[in-house]
Amino acid sequence: MEEMIKLTNGKKTIIRSKIQYEANVENFKLRGFVPFEDVKKEIKKTTLKDITDKVVQLKPKKKKTRKKK
Repeated sequence: MEEMIKLTNGKKTIIRSKIQYEANVENFKLRGFVPFEDVKKEIKKTTLKDITDKVVQLKPKKKKTRKKK
Protein backbone atom coordinates (compact mmCIF):
# COMPACT_ATOMS: atom_id res chain seq x y z
CA MET A 1 0.00 0.00 0.00
CA GLU A 2 1.19 3.51 -0.78
CA GLU A 3 2.31 5.80 1.99
CA MET A 4 -0.21 8.60 2.52
CA ILE A 5 0.56 12.17 3.60
CA LYS A 6 -1.75 14.77 5.14
CA LEU A 7 -1.59 18.26 3.65
CA THR A 8 -3.21 21.40 5.03
CA ASN A 9 -3.61 25.02 3.97
CA GLY A 10 -5.00 26.25 7.27
CA LYS A 11 -8.68 25.68 6.51
CA LYS A 12 -8.72 22.48 4.54
CA THR A 13 -6.92 19.17 5.17
CA ILE A 14 -6.42 16.67 2.33
CA ILE A 15 -4.78 13.23 2.15
CA ARG A 16 -2.67 12.35 -0.88
CA SER A 17 -0.15 9.64 -1.66
CA LYS A 18 3.46 10.54 -0.94
CA ILE A 19 4.39 9.76 -4.58
CA GLN A 20 1.75 12.18 -5.89
CA TYR A 21 2.87 14.87 -3.42
CA GLU A 22 6.55 14.58 -4.37
CA ALA A 23 5.70 14.75 -8.09
CA ASN A 24 3.63 17.92 -7.63
CA VAL A 25 5.32 19.74 -4.73
CA GLU A 26 5.35 23.07 -6.57
CA ASN A 27 1.61 22.91 -7.33
CA PHE A 28 0.77 22.12 -3.72
CA LYS A 29 2.98 24.96 -2.46
CA LEU A 30 1.38 27.35 -4.98
CA ARG A 31 -2.04 26.52 -3.54
CA GLY A 32 -0.76 26.91 0.01
CA PHE A 33 -0.69 23.25 1.04
CA VAL A 34 2.10 22.06 3.31
CA PRO A 35 2.53 18.75 5.16
CA PHE A 36 0.38 18.61 8.29
CA GLU A 37 3.36 17.69 10.48
CA ASP A 38 5.18 20.93 9.51
CA VAL A 39 2.36 23.12 10.82
CA LYS A 40 2.61 23.69 14.54
CA LYS A 41 -0.58 24.80 16.20
CA GLU A 42 -0.29 27.27 19.02
CA ILE A 43 -2.81 26.59 21.74
CA LYS A 44 -3.50 29.66 23.80
CA LYS A 45 -5.56 29.36 26.94
CA THR A 46 -8.00 32.23 27.26
CA THR A 47 -9.06 33.76 30.50
CA LEU A 48 -12.41 35.23 31.41
CA LYS A 49 -10.83 38.71 31.38
CA ASP A 50 -9.69 38.28 27.74
CA ILE A 51 -13.20 37.33 26.70
CA THR A 52 -14.95 40.15 28.59
CA ASP A 53 -12.59 42.73 27.08
CA LYS A 54 -13.73 41.75 23.59
CA VAL A 55 -17.48 41.93 24.32
CA VAL A 56 -19.20 44.91 22.73
CA GLN A 57 -21.87 46.61 24.81
CA LEU A 58 -25.13 47.02 22.93
CA LYS A 59 -26.96 50.34 22.95
CA PRO A 60 -30.61 50.32 24.06
CA LYS A 61 -33.12 50.54 21.23
CA LYS A 62 -34.81 53.88 20.60
CA LYS A 63 -38.52 53.90 21.35
CA LYS A 64 -40.70 54.81 18.40
CA THR A 65 -43.32 57.53 18.94
CA ARG A 66 -46.71 57.07 17.36
CA LYS A 67 -49.20 59.72 16.48
CA LYS A 68 -52.50 59.45 18.27
CA LYS A 69 -55.50 59.51 15.98
